[in-house]
Amino acid sequence: MAISLQKGQKIDLSKNGTQLTNLMVGLGWKEVKGGGRFKQKVDVDIDASVLLLGENRKIASWEDLVYFGNEDHKSGAVHHCGDNLVGGTTGGMEDSEQILIDLNKVPETIHRLVFVVNIFDCVERKQHFGLVENAYIRIVDKGANEVIASYNLTEDYSGKTAMDVGEIYRHGGAWKFNAIGEANYDPGLDQVVGRYS
Repeated sequence: MAISLQKGQKIDLSKNGTQLTNLMVGLGWKEVKGGGRFKQKVDVDIDASVLLLGENRKIASWEDLVYFGNEDHKSGAVHHCGDNLVGGTTGGMEDSEQILIDLNKVPETIHRLVFVVNIFDCVERKQHFGLVENAYIRIVDKGANEVIASYNLTEDYSGKTAMDVGEIYRHGGAWKFNAIGEANYDPGLDQVVGRYS
């Protein structure tokens, strides 16, 4: 049975005492309906990315960023399944964007995989996370096709334009997941990466 996480909660990525290694991380969101009598949706292009960090919680180079412009990490440990230009489900997927993780292939120098989302071109389009609802991250055991845990982001993130959603990290020789849910005002991916440089 899947665990519903709260902000800041941490769990082991194991099942029946066995470390899980073949994971799918799904991130989802939907745009809220706009104002006016037609109640049109506002298209918000949110991008999901993964930063692979060293023990110092820093990113060594742009090669350790997996996003729509670099869908595969050089190690083969992380694969981004593609960019969704509007929120909600697409192509029959439940998630807006999905990222595949093989923890067996994560280099020893990498200690954290931080999952972030940011609104593309947010300044020009005057958009923020107040235009989005039902945002979540979920961890799926690919081998058994079972959801291990999910974290629904329930806070009011109006005005914020980027967010650290969660992280998979090494601890005591095993892997854990931490539900972060911290939003900020980064206007683009350059600034997101800059916080970890």
